[in-house]
Amino acid sequence: MAKVCVITGRRPVKGSIINRKGQTKKSGGIGTHVTSITKRKFRPNLQRVRIRMPNGGTKRVWVSVKALKAGLVQKA
Repeated sequence: MAKVCVITGRRPVKGSIINRKGQTKKSGGIGTHVTSITKRKFRPNLQRVRIRMPNGGTKRVWVSVKALKAGLVQKA
C-alpha cells in the first residue's frame, strides 16, 4: 500500500537537490554555478493510527499529522 493520507490525500512529491559552487555576486564573487542536480522525494509526515469509522467500527490507516492536528480525524 502506498503511503498516502486517507483524509487529505497527501503523497510523496518529486523534487531535486541542487548543488551550487562559487561565491555569490552579492558577496563579491562572479556568481554561483550549478554543479549537480540529484533527484529526491519530499515525503509527508504520515502516522499509522486507529480511527473511528462513521458506522462505529475502527480501522487502522495512514493519516498525515496536519490532519490529526486540525482535528479532521476521530482517534479510537
